[in-house]
Formats: sequence, structure tokens, C-alpha cells
Amino acid sequence: MNIIETQGLTCRYGRHEAVHELDLAIPAGGVTALLGANGAGKSTTIKLLMNLVAPSAGRASVLGVDSRRLGPAEFRRIGFVSESQELPRWMTVARFLDHCRPLYPRWDRGLERTLLDQLDLPLDRRLDQLSRGMLMKAALLSSLAYRPELLVLDEPFGGLDPLVREEFVRSILEVSALGEWTVLIASHDIEEVERFCDRVVLLDAGRKRIDESTEALQARFRRVEVSLGDEPVASLDLPASWHGYERAGHLVRFVESAYDPIVTEGACRARFAAASVVAHSMTLREIFIALARAGRAETKNASADVVA
Repeated sequence: MNIIETQGLTCRYGRHEAVHELDLAIPAGGVTALLGANGAGKSTTIKLLMNLVAPSAGRASVLGVDSRRLGPAEFRRIGFVSESQELPRWMTVARFLDHCRPLYPRWDRGLERTLLDQLDLPLDRRLDQLSRGMLMKAALLSSLAYRPELLVLDEPFGGLDPLVREEFVRSILEVSALGEWTVLIASHDIEEVERFCDRVVLLDAGRKRIDESTEALQARFRRVEVSLGDEPVASLDLPASWHGYERAGHLVRFVESAYDPIVTEGACRARFAAASVVAHSMTLREIFIALARAGRAETKNASADVVA
């Protein structure tokens, strides 16, 4: 079962297209990361899914319900934490939790106590007296204690110090380890997300560039270094899967996005008098940067073709 599905989902603000014909199918279970630079369309996508913004075209369904029809019954099954989330700051943490419990029939007092201890939240403090990090932890607790089927996090790490980030991530890790819930997290903090996501959707200027498991993505990307011999280069026609090609003296570097040890080495030796070919694994951050640079190069080349 897909807990989230979109077909041609599009959002325009005047002439600006924030999300372009987005197709997604996120299965139940696991953690999906919606990644991209600032302005890539991540938060707009979340707002479309949560019925905070109406789509300009296309459609989305969440928990099997059209996103435009999400109501109280569905939101009792969805946890939502956003960096811009507004909380009733005049309440103490204890009063805030008292206020939330009756709204959710599945509220788990045992899980609430566990999260209170884990997140070290002061029950007697008013929300307006808490730091940003503490406020985010209070929002997370109030969104986890009723065991939602879907947990949606929109840029949850912004402005948090390293210790609070660690506590926040640990809570998400423990939740995802239970295997009961689906987590969708939109973030540009790739190093944090890499620790626990098992699926990646990469947005660039509102368009989907990547949608696959973290394992598959990291298996097919390699940073390749070729040490050249003294013979001249046989050919400069480069495979489409090679990105960021550069040569400095007797060393060639590029990113291979369709890595196969035999095929990649064969392609190198067919083009260069190679003394050695070394392939290095890449982090999600390195893959993201390589794809972003490739996207900019494509845009630049396309613009040059139009001018020509």
C-alpha cells in the first residue's frame, strides 16, 4: 500500500512554478527523505500534501484520501512538525499535553512518559519560555505520542544546536525502528537525514531528479579517479552517466552515476591509457552536490543553445 501518491502534482505562484508535475509513490513503512536546496520545492510539496495549499494541477492522496479533503479524522492519523509551526505559547508543557490528549483517541501515555524523559522537557515551563530547540521537541512529542501512521517533518533541524539535533534524531530513529509508522522528512540537512532515511526523493527547481532507495542510490554512484599513462587520450566522447569530468595533468576525475566495476573500468581503459582506475563510495551529500552541479551545467548548456 502506498501511504502517499501524487500524479502530476503542480503548484504555481503567479508565473513561478514551485512544484512541477510531481509523481510520487511512497509505500507504508520506512523513512523517506525529500531533499533539495532552499527553494527546491520541498516545503511547498509538504503543504500540498497536508492540504495547506491547493494544487494548481494534478492530484495527491494521503492515507488513501484526496489531499484536498483531509480533515480531522485523517489528521488524527498524521503527525506534523514544521520549523514554522505555531504552538499555544501561553501554555506550560504539561497544559499543552493535557490539551492534546483528548484530541487523539490513540494517545499513548506510556510513550508520552518515555519521550518526556528522552527529550528532557520541563513540564512546568511555559512554551514561550522555551528555546527554539525545546519548542521543536515539544512539537515532536505531541506528534508522536498518539502513534500516527504517518509522521511528516518539514525542515525540523533548522536553528537547532548539535545536542538538540542529536536528541531529535534519536527520537526519530527509535520511532522508525518500531516499524509501525511511515516518516516523510523534508530537509536540506543531508548529513542528518542520511543517518536514518531508507529512501530519497531529490527535488531541483520543483522537479523530481531522484526517487529511489538510499541503498540503490549509493550503490550506483561512485567518485572515480583515473591515473593516466603517457599515451595520448584515445577519445573524449564521454558517457552520459559521467558527471563533473575534469583532468589535471595525469589524473582524471568524474562522478559515475551508473557504476558497474567491470563496465566502468572498461569504459575508462577504452578512452585512456590508464595506469589505474579507483572508485570511491559517496555520501548522500556528495551525490547531492554532484547532481546539483550537473543540473546547473545542463541548464547553462540549454540556455546557450537557445541563445545560439
